[in-house]
Amino acid sequence: MRFNKFTSFLLLPVLLLSCAQKESPSQTETAITASDVEKHITFLAADAMKGRETGTAEEAKAANYIADHFRSFGLDPAGEDNTYFQEFTVNMAVLENPHASGADSSAEKRLSKNVAALLQGTGDSEELIIIGAHYDHLGMGNFGSLSSNGEPSIHNGADDNASGTTGLLELAEYFSENRPQTDLLFLAFSGEEMGLLGSQHFVENPTVDLDQALAMINMDMIGRMNNNRAMIFGVATTDAWESILTDANTDSLDLDLVPDGTGASDHTSFYYTDLPVLHYFTDTHADYHRPSDDTEWINADGEARLLQHVARVIEQLDAMDKDELAFTEAPGQQRQSMSMDGPTLGVLPDYGYDGDGFRITGVSDGGPAKAGGLEGGDVIIKIGDMEVEDIYAYMGALNELEKGQSVEVTVIRDGQEMVFELDL
Repeated sequence: MRFNKFTSFLLLPVLLLSCAQKESPSQTETAITASDVEKHITFLAADAMKGRETGTAEEAKAANYIADHFRSFGLDPAGEDNTYFQEFTVNMAVLENPHASGADSSAEKRLSKNVAALLQGTGDSEELIIIGAHYDHLGMGNFGSLSSNGEPSIHNGADDNASGTTGLLELAEYFSENRPQTDLLFLAFSGEEMGLLGSQHFVENPTVDLDQALAMINMDMIGRMNNNRAMIFGVATTDAWESILTDANTDSLDLDLVPDGTGASDHTSFYYTDLPVLHYFTDTHADYHRPSDDTEWINADGEARLLQHVARVIEQLDAMDKDELAFTEAPGQQRQSMSMDGPTLGVLPDYGYDGDGFRITGVSDGGPAKAGGLEGGDVIIKIGDMEVEDIYAYMGALNELEKGQSVEVTVIRDGQEMVFELDL
């Protein structure tokens, strides 16, 4: 996941919610419970699921689990051919070599699927609210693993993103029993870990009229809440978000509201269709993209509180119309498409950092940063002679380097400027 946070949030005007065409939200407390959260995550992140890698039998098992629950909640199929599934093909050769031809007929191609369900609202409007999360993960760690042991091992992805998938199921169950006036579209994406493949496929081949969508709410890594803190990205994608999020915060969560509408998760695909988006996130941790991202570290109580906040946000959206949620272009999106083609340092970004430079929360064993002496909490301000103002500048600097070379990395540590020599 990649996000850029600005040093000061936009001061968004308070939007007075009009109830001329829809009734006020119920503001009732949700029945979402920690025990239900734990139940779903335990299933999805079990060793038997082998990390739910895109296009595998275990991914299909997870997709069926999600679809079976949507069916049991009384949600209508919203995939292809009156099913809950939308299939797409993944060309593994392109993933292994981004410069390979997509037309390579000899390459391995996998069939993957999004899971889609529609909860019909009680009103007569054709507008809808989209709630999404990706359910795939890294499988045995062949793609994207930060593990240093060198051996294939199960990456269970309890937080990334069994937690978000669980949120999708919990919200679907809650709103099936507390039906809103507005239609709700629930989307479980695959292929996120391989580059937002499922959500990109959906927006290019939608099974509903996206022009009728009010907003898209994404949940990715929401299972490790600390100190009652939750980050919400996308706040600048409509002027209404700040007041909506604040009004919904009856649990006194410590909300970190971030303007950016893009990042390395599925809300980005919808942002580029000019749709207001939110991305709920409880921050990164040392187990990110490692086999240790397991169920035992999940804060089920914290996730339940976060989901109750999401439910209250949806209840407020249910009282609104599309013209009250005008899309606005959020800062940082112009640089979001930058690719990562150079070597990596083996660091874990601090997505909540709002200062100058690129702060890291940890370093990967066996990576250049670890070997060179970098530590969690360091703020990288220069790579070679290239200034690093934010995560995008960091990515751009690495794209100018080559594997095997040595480079000086300048950091701020405990208020002091320090220089380290790293072998890439």
